[in-house]
Amino acid sequence: MTAVNRSHPARAADQVAAAVADTAELLEILFERARDASPRPLSVSQVRAVVALDRYEGLNLRTLAELLGSTPPLASRLCDRLEAVGFLERLPHSRNRRELVLRLSDSGRAYLQDLRARRRERLHAVLAALTDGERAGLATGLRAFQAAANRDLAERDNRAAAQ
Repeated sequence: MTAVNRSHPARAADQVAAAVADTAELLEILFERARDASPRPLSVSQVRAVVALDRYEGLNLRTLAELLGSTPPLASRLCDRLEAVGFLERLPHSRNRRELVLRLSDSGRAYLQDLRARRRERLHAVLAALTDGERAGLATGLRAFQAAANRDLAERDNRAAAQ
């Protein structure tokens, strides 16, 4: 990774964006290997759905499809597969009889907890190669990035919900 050019803000932002994108690709590889190590590996799309259902309890199919950047028919088939392995429950909506609420089952939550533990193990192995100062700097930067990303996601979710 090259040093960030602080004298040109636009160039510095591009360099940081490139470093984040490169790091995200490496994380995808590490996480993919953790996912493949599962006794019951899910597809990347299924993992994304499980994470979304964990993050946003009680979604309907249309909202899940929007979060996944998919269509309701594709999301429905994905939910069929998750339900078939026991990771998803479809429950009646409390106020709308025609709508179902999607919820992770206990098995789905256990799978996600196990997947996250395997991911953390992979990360611990990489982080062990850093000095204490490098780990502290990384943690500070990641907390700031996470806060900014969460704000961005919340704004996009709010705009999508308002439409």
